[in-house]
Amino acid sequence: MSRQFITADRQATLEATVRLGDCLPQGHLARFIADVVDSLDLSALYARYGTRGAMPYSPDILLSLLVYAYANGVFSSRKIEQAARDTAAYRFLAGNLTPDHDTLANFRRTFLPELEGLFVQVLLLAVEMGVLKIGNISIDGTKIHADASKSKAVSYKRLKQLQLQLEAEVKDLFVLAEQADKSAVPEGMDLPKEIARREVRLARLAEAKAALEARAAEADALEQAEYAAKMRERENQQTRTGKKPGGRPPTPPTPGPKDKDQYNFTDPDSRIMKNSKDAGFDQHYNAQAAVDQESMLIVGQSVSAHANDQQEVAPTVASIPKEKIGTPSAAALDCGFFSEDNLKILQEAGIEPYIATGRDPHCQGWQAYFAEAGPPPPEGATLREKMAYKLRTALGKAIYRRRKCTIEPVIGQIKEVLGFRQFSLRGLLNVSGEWCLVCLGMNLRRLHVLAA
Repeated sequence: MSRQFITADRQATLEATVRLGDCLPQGHLARFIADVVDSLDLSALYARYGTRGAMPYSPDILLSLLVYAYANGVFSSRKIEQAARDTAAYRFLAGNLTPDHDTLANFRRTFLPELEGLFVQVLLLAVEMGVLKIGNISIDGTKIHADASKSKAVSYKRLKQLQLQLEAEVKDLFVLAEQADKSAVPEGMDLPKEIARREVRLARLAEAKAALEARAAEADALEQAEYAAKMRERENQQTRTGKKPGGRPPTPPTPGPKDKDQYNFTDPDSRIMKNSKDAGFDQHYNAQAAVDQESMLIVGQSVSAHANDQQEVAPTVASIPKEKIGTPSAAALDCGFFSEDNLKILQEAGIEPYIATGRDPHCQGWQAYFAEAGPPPPEGATLREKMAYKLRTALGKAIYRRRKCTIEPVIGQIKEVLGFRQFSLRGLLNVSGEWCLVCLGMNLRRLHVLAA
């Protein structure tokens, strides 16, 4: 064979001594995260440890591993444990130790409440580095799959049917128990266990029914407020123009649970929501993020079980540490957030709202982008008309146009680059903490780029 090739002596490679410092260049993300974690105040984490028991791993080791893993799209504690054995960056962060997956999972679950404080500390670090000067923000949400199967859900209609069926079965079993001395009981049947099993199921169904009725009451209040706002808008328009508004008037909401309202027994806090990926329906949570338009750092985040974004402005804005990093000057949001209440919430927080009033048609041409704003709305115009004019002004176009190229890339990176499409934990409180961990990892990943 005339051609010469570079070959490898794998046996000699196994015997070679490798320095981790040679595997990780100075600007490596693992080094950056280790330095950031060392600079954080972790006293709240250390205070949670007792004085008894075996010697635990230091919180800075476990936190560094978790944050680096989430920043690189590794969310399984078993995979993190494996990486701490065979991946240079993880071995460096673990100090050549190998925490097992139970330790990592328990640490993540235990210290979820403390993550909010660490999230704020990283934002303060960004301010000190000069890469974050809060200005205009963009807010949007995305559906994240819950750790629950929709096959473990029951609709309100089916729930009532099951209740009647089980109540009838319990009644029949009691009758059979009373007649046990006179008639034969089917072979292998344990009557007390059969009755107890159905009574447990009835108790769970009653709990599910109460939860669905409570959710319906909450939804009724929101729908009634939306209906009243639409009716006021139509009345104001008729008073101003002297003409009856076009289109059908809004339909008043129907109170009470709907037959298709569902309760999931695996994760009761999750909801059936439309999946934008395949236009189907599945168990989801609604995760929100507020992103600074200049640095593209996440400055606020929240999670809810609401299918739409109408109620998400208040918790997301409240999560922004304004006393630490300042108050955003303006916020750009899509039409899913538009409501009188959301306009009021942003204005009371000192943030100028720029919320779309409807969907813009695609491929409008350059004339639409450079068109003049036109005359201002007349006296007594509705909030929707005033906002529509505001978005046609040069300032409104400049602020709102940046929404799509700031918040959507961040959410796209979380779901496509990191691959975070399902929560590992269950319950609204736990998934809120995990979403904070995702945003923390994403911010450190971004901060690493900005600091380079």
